[in-house]
Amino acid sequence: MSRLFGSVRSRATLGATLVVAVALITAGIAVVLSLRSNLTAEAGTRAERSARAVASELAAGTAYGDLSGLDGDDGPVQVLDEDGGLVAASEDLERISGTATAEVAPRPSAPGGEDDDSDGSGDGDSDDSDGSGEDLEPGEIARETTFGSGSATIDGDAEDYRFAAVDVETRDRGRLTVYAGAPLSAEHSAVDTAQTAMLLGLPLLLGVVAGVTWTVTGRALRPVAGIRREMAAITASEDLARRVPEPATHDEIARLARTTNETLAALEASVERQRRFVADASHELRSPIASLRTQLEVAAAHPELLDLDGAVEDTVRLQRLAADLLLLARLDAGERPADARVDLAALAREEAAGRTGVTVDAEPAEVTGSRGQLGRALANLLDNAGRHARERVTVTVRREGARAVLGVADDGEGVPEADRERIFERFVRLDAARSRDDGGAGLGLAIARDVAVRHGGTLTAGSAPTGGALFELRLPLAGEG
Repeated sequence: MSRLFGSVRSRATLGATLVVAVALITAGIAVVLSLRSNLTAEAGTRAERSARAVASELAAGTAYGDLSGLDGDDGPVQVLDEDGGLVAASEDLERISGTATAEVAPRPSAPGGEDDDSDGSGDGDSDDSDGSGEDLEPGEIARETTFGSGSATIDGDAEDYRFAAVDVETRDRGRLTVYAGAPLSAEHSAVDTAQTAMLLGLPLLLGVVAGVTWTVTGRALRPVAGIRREMAAITASEDLARRVPEPATHDEIARLARTTNETLAALEASVERQRRFVADASHELRSPIASLRTQLEVAAAHPELLDLDGAVEDTVRLQRLAADLLLLARLDAGERPADARVDLAALAREEAAGRTGVTVDAEPAEVTGSRGQLGRALANLLDNAGRHARERVTVTVRREGARAVLGVADDGEGVPEADRERIFERFVRLDAARSRDDGGAGLGLAIARDVAVRHGGTLTAGSAPTGGALFELRLPLAGEG
């Protein structure tokens, strides 16, 4: 069961069905209540017409026995005097409830349903349900009608009724209250029919909603299934050149497919970059190792021919290359720099010390990060500038808003504008510096930029005022974000 409802399709179908069920049940209850209210009001209107018709006859002085509404064809009728006593009632009325009295037979003082007492029935107040309490003139019928519900049995037939009560002031019998009822059978029948239809139709409609939702959701999620299958195939084949299918729509699934393909493209580029890195690293390591081995083999056979200086130079170069590769590996692994405060001005003077032709013009500027990594980046920039400068290398440090800017400029030939981004790629050396004797392995600038990025900054190449190359390292000032 948990597996069944673990899919988006199942949950969407269940959710939509529940929402529709709640809406339909709420609407059904509202419809039934409204239908019942309207039909009850209609029955009340019919009862009021009957009550007013009898009241009109009483206002005209019609005797109780001659009232046309007492035949029971239109519903039960009762006529009460001011004391609440029954003075007239429908023929064959056997039982009644919901009016001011449950009596069904008129007072004995009015045999045959006729009351000849012209003095009225007394001065007492009637019950609150017996009328409106309006001041009426003789022969006048009250404008207000009161309503109630009850039941009555006429000639053996029991039924529910809506009762209307109307007061009438007669000339010789005082104030009378007429109760007339209209049957609620139509209301009950209509409500029962509506409830039955809803009970039968609700499951069917919910089944249709569930089926449509299941089908529509399945079609909507079909591209997702295709994406999943393709991703599984890519994982199994390890072929990052493959791409997931993109639906020809503009919805969330199409955007998901595009984002997935962008991620695959970035992953493919990253893997390809790693492959090139490994290949280039192997190539760069091969030369000093081969040279060192050759010198050692010659020295083993002919000790007098040992080039000790060359062996030391190759060993140092190999050591530096290994250190560069190790640092790049740590940077690629996402190693976070330390949170120490570093004064770039002091760091610039420290790195420039002992270097020929290097001048420093720096103002204090503290940044947060790893002193070792920042020192390595600056040393790489100075090494690069020293290889290309004719006479001078200038290091500057200044504050620029919320950033510290460290510049390294030389008076060499500069970097062509087309190559100012390419030189930051790993193992890239421009034609003028491709000799391994004159230059490094092509990792220095790549390391410097990676260090800058890890510290939340940038490293760019441009033109120096003296015509050579200018490298600017921009880092957030400590406490400035």
